[in-house]
Amino acid sequence: MNHYKPRLLLYCQHSLGMGHWVRAMTLTNALSREFRVTFLNGGRAPDHQAAVADLDMLNLPPLGMGEDHQLYSQDERYSVEEALAARKQIILDEYAMLRPKVVLIELFPFGRKKLAGELLPLLKTARRDKQTKPLVLCSLRDIMVNARKDQSRHDERARWITDRYFDGLLVHADPRFARLEDSFKPRHPLQTPLLYTGFVAPGRIPAAIKPPRHGVLVSAGGGMVGAPLFQAAIQAHAINWTTEKLPMTIVAGPFLPEADWQDLVAQVKGMAGLTLRRSVPAMQPLLEAHSLSVSQCGYNTVMDILESGTPALVVPFVRGQEDEQSQRAQKLAELGLVEILNPSELTGQRLAERILQLRDFSPNPAGLNLAGADHTVRLIQELRASKNDLIPGAQSTEYVHVC
Repeated sequence: MNHYKPRLLLYCQHSLGMGHWVRAMTLTNALSREFRVTFLNGGRAPDHQAAVADLDMLNLPPLGMGEDHQLYSQDERYSVEEALAARKQIILDEYAMLRPKVVLIELFPFGRKKLAGELLPLLKTARRDKQTKPLVLCSLRDIMVNARKDQSRHDERARWITDRYFDGLLVHADPRFARLEDSFKPRHPLQTPLLYTGFVAPGRIPAAIKPPRHGVLVSAGGGMVGAPLFQAAIQAHAINWTTEKLPMTIVAGPFLPEADWQDLVAQVKGMAGLTLRRSVPAMQPLLEAHSLSVSQCGYNTVMDILESGTPALVVPFVRGQEDEQSQRAQKLAELGLVEILNPSELTGQRLAERILQLRDFSPNPAGLNLAGADHTVRLIQELRASKNDLIPGAQSTEYVHVC
């Protein structure tokens, strides 16, 4: 009975890789059981989109973020300014048409500051909508970037916007692993209710017959910044294959630049024991078929690793103020869940050594709560039911639901 489901408007902007997209789509898959979801996609649409029931996908004129942290248009028909103007109008028109019961915005205002021009009008419109009175929520990953030059000012601005326009923060983490205050330190205390959902993982895909695990799987999420890892992996394989005959599979990712992909293809031609794949629909089946994993340390990669139980060596991506993966890797290592190779030590020889050492590593079986998608749905339903009872300006309540 699809027409009886309340409308939910979800905004997601992925800029550098696929992490935000994958997490948002995992949430969408769970949310669509209870809501008719309209997904506002602000980045380049992946070539292969999984079909989700009760989902309306609306691809905005796509924008990305360059290495200089400036926006660029991913559609040659639009300049950045034209894309921003068009996106703002599309978003407001969509809200006016749908009048959603729930508005879920991924990351903003804790990130995506350059997109405030399209998001603040949406938030103001939702807050002024006294007839629908939508529940407005922010969807956050486990760790925020906290290495900006103006970090204190950024955090206070985010706190002010959150308290003014949002009804709750959904932090997709297990609080035993990471808490918002670890990477978010505004000058004034946050008043908006804070809810930990547990990690958002895609869920294990049951296999009729599980093949024996063998070999090393190397990946870097969407692949946009994975070339250095792949180059080192090819060199490491050449070293280890001679003595160990340890096979390797490299999944480059759909966003690895084409020039880098062609370079990899040329290098691996004729190499025994090495399989190169451009992309795969899901990483988990491959992880469960391999005995070792080498990867970067993005949120969704970690979810796949933890669900598969595969011994993993992570090489966190670090550039400028992007320290999120390093923080995540350190926390995971402290819990005995992964091993770390510092990116400054990434060479073929060093990676070859660490891969062989990884064979003696067993991840901590205690694990973390990975049921965040289903729990997010329950929390949204609870917040909708209690919205009329919320007292504006009341003291923040921290909910630590980690069922």
